[in-house]
Amino acid sequence: MSAPVPGRPVRGSRSGRAIMALLDLLGRRWTLRLIWELRDGPLSFRALQAACGGVSSSVLSQRLRELRQAGVVAAGVGGYELTAQGAELLEASAPLAAWAERWARRTRAA
Repeated sequence: MSAPVPGRPVRGSRSGRAIMALLDLLGRRWTLRLIWELRDGPLSFRALQAACGGVSSSVLSQRLRELRQAGVVAAGVGGYELTAQGAELLEASAPLAAWAERWARRTRAA
């Protein structure tokens, strides 16, 4: 399986819209967790696998391949790291994280 590409049909959508390709990529198991674990800097394959606790080496390899194809992650001397585009994606998720925190507080208060 390769990384979804804007302009092409993806799982759940034939529109080719960029947002649908992004949602397909981010909706794949472990993808968001990998991006999150790389937020503070590079990690080796083994360190990333340990940080994710439970991801198999084959799934980790596949997700890293997809994230590299999408330009979100790069493999460097220090291990895997977010690219500038990956860091931008992480930053763009901040409003979602803030919304989730507000939602959690409302849920606890109810």
